[in-house]
Amino acid sequence: MDDPKERLSKTVSDAELERRWKAVREIMREKKIDYLVMQNQEEYMGGNLRWFSDFTARHQFPMTIIFPVDDEMTLINCGAQPSAPQTFPPPWFARGIKNRLGDVYFLTMPYTNTYDAKLAVDVLKEKRNPTIGWVERAFIPVTFAEHLLENLPGATWVDATEWVDELRTVKSKEEIELIKGTAALQDACVEFLKKTIKPGMRDYEVYAEAHYFLSKNGSERGLVQVGSGPLGTIVPFDIVRFGNRIIREGDQVSVLIEVNGPGGYYTEMMRQFAVGAVPPQSLLDAWAVAVEAQDRMAEMLRPGTEPKAIWDMYVEFITKAGYAPPVRSIAHGQGYSLVERPNIRRDDETQGGDEHRASSVRSEARGLDHRWRQLRHPQGRRREPQQEPARDHRHLVAVATRRYTQKGTKSQYE
Repeated sequence: MDDPKERLSKTVSDAELERRWKAVREIMREKKIDYLVMQNQEEYMGGNLRWFSDFTARHQFPMTIIFPVDDEMTLINCGAQPSAPQTFPPPWFARGIKNRLGDVYFLTMPYTNTYDAKLAVDVLKEKRNPTIGWVERAFIPVTFAEHLLENLPGATWVDATEWVDELRTVKSKEEIELIKGTAALQDACVEFLKKTIKPGMRDYEVYAEAHYFLSKNGSERGLVQVGSGPLGTIVPFDIVRFGNRIIREGDQVSVLIEVNGPGGYYTEMMRQFAVGAVPPQSLLDAWAVAVEAQDRMAEMLRPGTEPKAIWDMYVEFITKAGYAPPVRSIAHGQGYSLVERPNIRRDDETQGGDEHRASSVRSEARGLDHRWRQLRHPQGRRREPQQEPARDHRHLVAVATRRYTQKGTKSQYE
């Protein structure tokens, strides 16, 4: 008989999950919280579910986790009608999960919108007047939240997102190794595309080839975006809906790779390919400015550094060099979610630097009259030039992105 565990893709160890659960329950006891409740419908920004259970929602099918302070989890999934047995997750790999509940509900069928909430109420009412912490309230549907609030009148509700985020964003050694594996996969995809992109292909074919390579080598979820255009024009990557253009000799092809790798951790990069063309020197000069800005930011990625300090340094450096200030984030965390905290941007981020965080660091040098809609945050990794060719210096853009992990007081390039 086959061993069912042969079906498993790469995953974190039992010890890693137990480390997380222990850290969460210590804070729950300190804050006198009885349950945590979280829900998501997708994997891109749904990393909390995987961080707790090693499973994630997919394709807009809502999944709920109830995490008690003194017992194993309950997982509620779109499955079989009660009281039929639920098949997901399989019992042989339901680590830390005591109850596997489900019903037949879909977001497109409004009469089913409280089916999962009813199951959640039955679990939460086992304790009299519990204190319940929402995790990532922005992902909780109104229908779900309203049903819980109406049917648990004695409960006290708190927001646990901030301190759960702090636990999630600091990565263990095991997690960092998985992040490195994703970075290596994306690098390998770039090498594959170097040999694959050729005149006569359409943008969507490049998209398909990239996804094929990434999926074949262990990626489970993510996005790839591709755009092409004549060298000397701004060439943003775009969605497949606009991917019917035929690539020609002398074109530039922009490819964003923002996928997870074996084990589920996301990283991101962008590469731009010149099809029989060489970037102009003015663009390479802008690239050098972007790389220096990036190195300065990376040097500041140390425990205790506030995001605003990094932002202010970057803005001062890039504007003194004659380029426009940024209009989006210049760095952010990564992990099970495609975008995680901390977000290096102005003064709205409440979490600062800490050891063992993984970050995607981008920098850009762009003309003062460059429009953001044309840039679409292209990114790269390593020190090779990543350019958006332009007709003249006023519209010139060069962008660099590398990944860093913060270890102690030293920022190390990954």
